[in-house]
Amino acid sequence: MGFLGIPYRYGGTTIQTGFDCSGFVRDMYNQTVGRLLPRTAQEQAQATAAISREELQPGDLVFFHTVRHALFSHVGIYIGDGKFIHAPRTGQSVRVEDMDTSYWLKRFSGARRVLMGEESTGHPSEMAR
Repeated sequence: MGFLGIPYRYGGTTIQTGFDCSGFVRDMYNQTVGRLLPRTAQEQAQATAAISREELQPGDLVFFHTVRHALFSHVGIYIGDGKFIHAPRTGQSVRVEDMDTSYWLKRFSGARRVLMGEESTGHPSEMAR
C-alpha cells in the first residue's frame, strides 16, 4: 500500500519513474518476496498458474483485457474483499479498485497464482509474513 499515489508511466518499472501495470506487479513481487516476474502482463500470465476467481487470496494476480488484441493486457494484485491494487493508465496513479464494478467485471480475463517453488508453502502472502 506504500505505492498508492505513484504515477502511472507507460513502460515504467520503478517508484522513481512511475509504473505501468506490469512494472508495478514486477517491482512489488521483487521487493516483497524476492521473485522477479517477467516484464509484460501477457508474460506474467504465462509464467503463473491459473486459479478460479473463487480461489483468490491476497497476493494473487488478476488479469483483464483492456485492449482488443490481448486477453491479458492489464494486471493487478488482489488484496482481498474483491479489491485489487494496480497502476491504471496515463494520468492516473497506483490505486485500489473494486473488481465488481461493471468496467472490471466485463474485462476480467483470469486469476493467476505465482508459484514460489518447492521450498515454500506456495503462496506469496505467506512468504511476505
